[in-house]
Amino acid sequence: MKVSKFGGSSVANGEQIRKVFNIIQSDKSRKIVVVSAPGKRFSDDVKTTDLLIALATSYLKNGEANQELEAVVDRYREIANQLELGEDIVNEIEADFIGRLALSEDAERFIDCIKAGGEDNNAKLIAHFFQSQGVAASYINPQDAGLLVSNEIGNAQVLQESYDNLYKLRDKEEVIVFPGFFGYSPEGNLVTFPRGGSDITGAILAAAIKADLYENFTDVDSVYSVNPTIVENPNEITELTYKEMRELSYAGFGVFHEEALAPAFRASIPVCVKNTNNPEARGTMIVAERKPNGKPVVGIASDNGFLNIYVEKYLMNREIGFGRKLLQILEEEGLSYEHTPSGIDSINVILRGNQLSEAKEEQLLDRIQTELQTDKVSIERNIALIMIVGEAMNKTIGVAAKAVAAIQNANVNIAMINQGSSEVSMMFGVKEVDVNKAVKSIYEAFFG
Repeated sequence: MKVSKFGGSSVANGEQIRKVFNIIQSDKSRKIVVVSAPGKRFSDDVKTTDLLIALATSYLKNGEANQELEAVVDRYREIANQLELGEDIVNEIEADFIGRLALSEDAERFIDCIKAGGEDNNAKLIAHFFQSQGVAASYINPQDAGLLVSNEIGNAQVLQESYDNLYKLRDKEEVIVFPGFFGYSPEGNLVTFPRGGSDITGAILAAAIKADLYENFTDVDSVYSVNPTIVENPNEITELTYKEMRELSYAGFGVFHEEALAPAFRASIPVCVKNTNNPEARGTMIVAERKPNGKPVVGIASDNGFLNIYVEKYLMNREIGFGRKLLQILEEEGLSYEHTPSGIDSINVILRGNQLSEAKEEQLLDRIQTELQTDKVSIERNIALIMIVGEAMNKTIGVAAKAVAAIQNANVNIAMINQGSSEVSMMFGVKEVDVNKAVKSIYEAFFG
C-alpha cells in the first residue's frame, strides 16, 4: 500500500491533474493521494496560496474582498473547465470560501483557515474528477479522518492518537483524496502545519497506515547532489538516508522541509521522490540505511541569510557557565541559534539573520559586552553556510582536507568550520557573495 503526495506544480492545472490520475491508475497499490493547493502554471504565475493570503488580508482590512475572492474561484474554475467538470464543483468551492470568510473573529486563525482552503478545495475537485472518470474515489476531510494536532497556529504538531484514527483508512476500498497542510485540534480548531505542510501530511498518513512506500511527486526526476541552478547537469542521487536528507534539507535543499520526513523516519517508511511529468524515472529513495556506493559525500547544500556573533575573552575556557550565560542572553532577546563552534578563548554563535534587526543589534552587543565582560564581541552579517553531507565520511580519510582545498582553490576565505562528532555532515561558513564559487569547486572535487 502506497501513499502518494503531489506538490503544487503537480496539480497546477487540468493537464497536470490528468497526469496525477494516470499515475494513480497505473498502480492499484496507490490508495491514498495527498494534494497541495494549485501551484504556479508558469514561471511568473501567482500561487493559489498567495491569492488566498491576499484574500484574507483584504477581507480583514476592508470587510469585503470580492475581487480577491473572484481571483481565487477563477483559478479553480479554470481547472474545472480543463477537466470538463462543469459548474457544480466550482459553485461548491465558491460557497466553501464564502463560508470561511464569515469566520473572521480571530485574525490569525482566520488567515490559517483561508490558506487551508487551497488544499482542501483542490482535494474536493480532484476527487470529483476521479469520480467523473468512473473511478471509486472519495475526498476525506482531516477532521473526519481524525488527524488531530496541537493548537499552534501555523506550527501544528501531530498528536499521537492521530495514528490510531488514521489507520482505519486502510479499510477503505476506494481511492482516498486527502488535503495536505492542516489538521484539527482536539477543540475542533483548524490548524496548519509549518512550511512544507503537505509533505508532513503525507508522511503522517504513510506512518499511520503502515504504508510500504511514501511517494513524493514533484517536478524533478530525482534529488540532485547539488543545486542545479549552481552546477549544470549535477549528479543524481539514487539513494540516501533519512539523516542525510535531514542535513541537506536544513542546509537549503528545496525538495523537503527539514521536519517533513519525521513521521516516516520514525516509522521506518521508505520514501521515493518522483517526477509527475516523468513517472517512469527511477527517482530517489530515502531509506534508514543504504548500501555504500564508494563515495564519501552524497550531497552539497548551501543557504544564505546567516550572521555570526563572535565573542572573545581570555581564559574563557576556565570560566564556569560562560556559554550558558551567553545563550541565556540570546534566549532573553528572543533569539534561537543554529551552531556554536568554539575555540579556547572564543566562541561563534550562528543565527538566522532575519531574527536580529540592526536596531536591536547594538542592544545585544552591549548586553554581551557588559554582562560577560568580554575582550571582543562583533557581529558579521551576510554569511552563507555550505553543508557537505554523507554518512560514509566518517570512514573516509581526507574529506575535510579535500573540501578545504577546494574552497581555497576557488579563492574563497573560510569564516568558520564546524563538524559534529557523528561526521554525517561538515559545515563551512563563507561570505554570501562567494558561496556559489565555493560550492562549484567543492562539487568538482567530489563529483567532477
